[in-house]
Amino acid sequence: MSVLIVGSIALDDIKTPAAEHPDLLGGSASYASVAAAFFSPVNLVGIVGEDFPKDHIELLSDRRIDLAGLQVVPGKTFRWSGEYMPDMNTRETRSVALNVFETFTPTLPEHYKSAPFVLLANIAPDLQHHVLDQVVGPRFVVADTMDLWINIAKESLVRLLGRVDMLILNDGEAKQLTGETNLVKAAKAILALGPEFVAIKKGEHGCLLFGKNGEFFSCPAYPLEDIHDPTGAGDTFAGGLVGVLAREGSDEPVDFAALRRAVVFGTVLASYNVEAFSLERLKTVDAAQIGDRSRTLRRMSQFDAD
Repeated sequence: MSVLIVGSIALDDIKTPAAEHPDLLGGSASYASVAAAFFSPVNLVGIVGEDFPKDHIELLSDRRIDLAGLQVVPGKTFRWSGEYMPDMNTRETRSVALNVFETFTPTLPEHYKSAPFVLLANIAPDLQHHVLDQVVGPRFVVADTMDLWINIAKESLVRLLGRVDMLILNDGEAKQLTGETNLVKAAKAILALGPEFVAIKKGEHGCLLFGKNGEFFSCPAYPLEDIHDPTGAGDTFAGGLVGVLAREGSDEPVDFAALRRAVVFGTVLASYNVEAFSLERLKTVDAAQIGDRSRTLRRMSQFDAD
């Protein structure tokens, strides 16, 4: 089954303690779409300027990603520049230029509107609402968000939670959104606002998955010795997760067991993503490697009591 992904597409300048690279492919929709495409066909909606490199478009189109919803308009592509501190967890934004993204209005091609699985990647909640207004009878809707939207568009975000099946956010954002300092309490508060499920990302400490009926799953992060670029790890996680749900899609509602499997695969893809800058590692990883690492991660998650 196909996945509809709507989000940002950017050109990034990134500096880490290891290296610095300009003009990298970035944006929430870019990472999420490439990740989801390992498992299912993807319909991508985004906007770029005339300066957007053709090889980036070729990368997306080579990955079973339908680009009918990609708007190429006069002007410059959204640009972001950031620097990571030595711990690779702390990031400083050096510059942001919205450019053509500032006037982005997601418009779905007709054949996108019936996509059964929808990922509202990290964009303004009002734009996420605008996308949902165009979708017809989606089976499962996942929304991602960030601290910026909690700060400046909280009311719209809270309304969105009544329209989606799952919210993805990190631990700091969960606390910020709910005012709770405990993540279990924060998850319950988010679930009370509407979604059936919430995934709380904890970076190098993995992910917590909660269900409205009291279900709980803790997935560890895959242990890595070398991390080159954490940019897009959360978007890769979200894309991999929804791609797996679409691959395993049936007429039955998405249940917690399916989400547990999806979280594991999303975590694995995120672990590959951070091993190189931009999407370079996702270009080279294959299905066999993803399968091997997912099996290892599942074994790590098991506990046999005496």
